[in-house]
Amino acid sequence: MVRCQGQLWTIKKQVRIAVDAMGGDHAPGEIVAGAVLAVDRYDLEILLVGEGTRIKQFLPPRANKITIVEAEGQIDMHEEPLDGIRKKAKASINVVMDLLKRGEAEAVVSAGHTGAAMASALLKLGRLPGVDRPAIGALLPTLIPHKPVLLLDVGANVDCRPKFLCQFATMGVLFSRLALGVKEPKLGLLNIGEEACKGNDLALQVHQLLQQQGNLPFIGNAEGRDVMSGKFDVIVCDGFTGNVLLKFAEGVGLVAMQILKEELPRGWQGQLGCAVLRSNLGRVKERMDYAEYGGGLLLGVRGICVIGHGSSKAPGLCSSIRVAREAVQNQVLDQLQQALQTPVLSE
Repeated sequence: MVRCQGQLWTIKKQVRIAVDAMGGDHAPGEIVAGAVLAVDRYDLEILLVGEGTRIKQFLPPRANKITIVEAEGQIDMHEEPLDGIRKKAKASINVVMDLLKRGEAEAVVSAGHTGAAMASALLKLGRLPGVDRPAIGALLPTLIPHKPVLLLDVGANVDCRPKFLCQFATMGVLFSRLALGVKEPKLGLLNIGEEACKGNDLALQVHQLLQQQGNLPFIGNAEGRDVMSGKFDVIVCDGFTGNVLLKFAEGVGLVAMQILKEELPRGWQGQLGCAVLRSNLGRVKERMDYAEYGGGLLLGVRGICVIGHGSSKAPGLCSSIRVAREAVQNQVLDQLQQALQTPVLSE
């Protein structure tokens, strides 16, 4: 579990989560395995949405608290999102959103087509008041233990206007306070330099707007090397840049872990050292493995939607389900909606 400043999450009640079993590179096998892992670890119910005959191949006998909900196919990665969800009304991503809209589920999780998930959420759930474009917020580890940084947007909006990034900043700061327990979150703008005069037209305009917003805790630009330094609690950027940065960070983590696996055990001294440092290496993996942090919340829509990594396997999908469960239990949606209508940023 990711720990942050203050109390991170409060256990309140059992929740029901609809999971898109057909979304992701390893669906449905790893998705089903992640759902089984989640019900073993947490007090929740899961609706596995997809093609029942395929799901049953991977579902253990007598799987408690897991129910299959039939759907017909999924939105493939090569399909245009809006066109796909309109033509495939019974696709798994549409069915999970329908379940959420009708109140039959309290949150949804999908590791499938990000654009399709966002389009379906917008059409079926709608936006929160004052939000033009929802954003996906992802947590990344930093040099400070138990103090992740919230990066948004990481893929929902490839092209952005300056006001969109200001809205991302507002939602990010609110989420950091309400859900992550950061009393005084520090906000940064991803840029190529610390100076206010650096960056492209978008960065220059956003920097000026954020400075003018006296109720936002904006402390300046964040360069690439600052993202995981722990200096910032929230960093905003357009979805194109954020998605590239997120996947680069994931790649660096995988390379680092692979190098440790290959190099540390070399020779008898390395083998002895690995045996002695086994618990330490486990903590290193926990801090570096992006799967431990789960998917990103789609902030700005009228529902709890978690977008998982497309390459998610069982542990990553389980973490995404945990994120959804905790967001429901802490009433993140209600608090975010109330805070957007009655700003609390200046408190």
